Amino acid sequence: MNSLKFPLDLTFKISTFSNDFVAKDNNGNTVAYVRQKMLKLLEEVEVFSSESRSELNYTIRADRWLDFSASYSFTNRAGYEVGRIVRKGWASIWKAHYEILDENRQQDLLVREENPWIKVLDSMLGEVPVLGILTGYLFHPAYIVTRPNGTLVARLKKEPSFFGRRFTIEKLSEFEKGEEERILLGLMMLILLEKRRG
Repeated sequence: MNSLKFPLDLTFKISTFSNDFVAKDNNGNTVAYVRQKMLKLLEEVEVFSSESRSELNYTIRADRWLDFSASYSFTNRAGYEVGRIVRKGWASIWKAHYEILDENRQQDLLVREENPWIKVLDSMLGEVPVLGILTGYLFHPAYIVTRPNGTLVARLKKEPSFFGRRFTIEKLSEFEKGEEERILLGLMMLILLEKRRG
């Protein structure tokens, strides 16, 4: 997953019981098929190269069970950890806040929700009968990826879609070594975590 054609389009499958989604590049080529394993004590997500699921490229695993500040490691097919994403517990109550760490577990990037009110309105309207099905077209949470010095690197945004199943990832600046891989894996996990939160 390097030197991809941005923006990337991520679409959840509605025909499966698991949280599966496909990532496609700007040319419509599949760059990843993401599958969250269901009914596991420790969360585990598999990232395949295509929808055939014949080639497993990465595994994302939680370091603990049901913890507010769990850490999710990214392991490549050779078994090496290439990074991880950490949800900053109390800091994420109101406005989602994550850190992406490099292979040495040093802070590399920050991910923050741009406008927490969007998620609040999305959740509130989602509880109203009939109107709840329209939330996928009305409210679109976005998450911004920055370096610690404040440089904008990428943006993840929910797109208008039925059942809120489409997201895009935009590239905002040139990636430094290893950033593209960590950002994509981190944002893939973030989508699953935030989708569960509402």
